[in-house]
Amino acid sequence: MPIERPSDSSLIIGVAASTAERVHLARLLGGADALLLVSNADQARAFLELTGVTVAPSAAISAAGGVPDVPTVAAGERRIQAVREPEPVAELRLDVHRRVVRWKDREMPLTRLEHDFLHCLVAEPGRVWTYQRLHHAVWGNEHLGHGSHIHSVVKRLRQKLTNLGATVTIHAVRGVGFHLLPTT
Repeated sequence: MPIERPSDSSLIIGVAASTAERVHLARLLGGADALLLVSNADQARAFLELTGVTVAPSAAISAAGGVPDVPTVAAGERRIQAVREPEPVAELRLDVHRRVVRWKDREMPLTRLEHDFLHCLVAEPGRVWTYQRLHHAVWGNEHLGHGSHIHSVVKRLRQKLTNLGATVTIHAVRGVGFHLLPTT
């Protein structure tokens, strides 16, 4: 006799470009009812189309997750949540030579760590950077320790962005990492 999942079970689709990031997501999300890990949003869309679910072109499957105002796509009795890609943060500029962040006509100096951290997030707005990937890009090694140094940099950067009047912030994805999103 086949085992049937309860109708309230959920499918989590994790999008991560590298194998290492997909392995990390699998470890983090291993307790999910159903988990699909793919390397890009097109693969997620292809899977959903095979199961009879269509996602509107304006929506995209993203590692962002948990956004309260996202559309839900009906699939028979199942419901699948699609996450919109964030708006570009075009007005936020990073001057890599002077290590300053600029919002519209205002600017704020950054420390080396703040600059390197923000540089990662600005390079791919909306993309979730894992703790491990950020640590490697900013500190140059794989050691994560207890993570308080990462949170300290995030706290300082959030304050500087607020002081600039920026309408973007660094959003934490619990247990995964950070990304840059417009403030709500």
